[in-house]
Amino acid sequence: MDKVVLLLSVLSLGISSQPITDSQRLFSIAVSRVQHLHLLAQRLFSDFESSLQTEEQRQLNKIFLQDLCNSDYIISPIDKHETQRSSVLKLLSISYQLVDSWKFPSHSLSGGSALRNQISPKLSELKTGILLLIRANQDGAEIFSDNSALQLAPYVSYDQSLGADEPLRRTYDLLACFKKDMHKVETYLTVAKCRLSPEANCTL
Repeated sequence: MDKVVLLLSVLSLGISSQPITDSQRLFSIAVSRVQHLHLLAQRLFSDFESSLQTEEQRQLNKIFLQDLCNSDYIISPIDKHETQRSSVLKLLSISYQLVDSWKFPSHSLSGGSALRNQISPKLSELKTGILLLIRANQDGAEIFSDNSALQLAPYVSYDQSLGADEPLRRTYDLLACFKKDMHKVETYLTVAKCRLSPEANCTL
């Protein structure tokens, strides 16, 4: 009897399992890359914070909460519920815009050269991967028709007179925004990837 139950379980597993598609492979690679970028962002931010005095950390964090990141001009889900309701194509489009917004600011990130030098090429690879996913799901022309000429404003702290603390605040804002955006992209791509598995639970 036990052997029959085991055989039925194996057959059931074989029926429910689906072959891995090219799209799933691309998603896995993209998620892996953005996870690595998010980790790099966390390390750069952590290293910078550790170089500050406690009071400096408190003040900079307080100011940052009042500032806008460059990517805040990109319309994206406001919470996890809206993220889960968004289509795969929408999540991919937003992710592409977020990654693309760091094409030039990424060159200004401070931190150890060994970590910093990895970021720009990895962002480029990730952007290419997301574009392939967009094309695999739908013709990309429609997605970028409204956003191809999107011009994001410069980082807020770059355009203000910040006094003696300007370099610190500029660095803090840039690193904090980069970490925040990579977390967003990781979340969006993870949810989009999960949608390819009908049996998966994509709850955040």
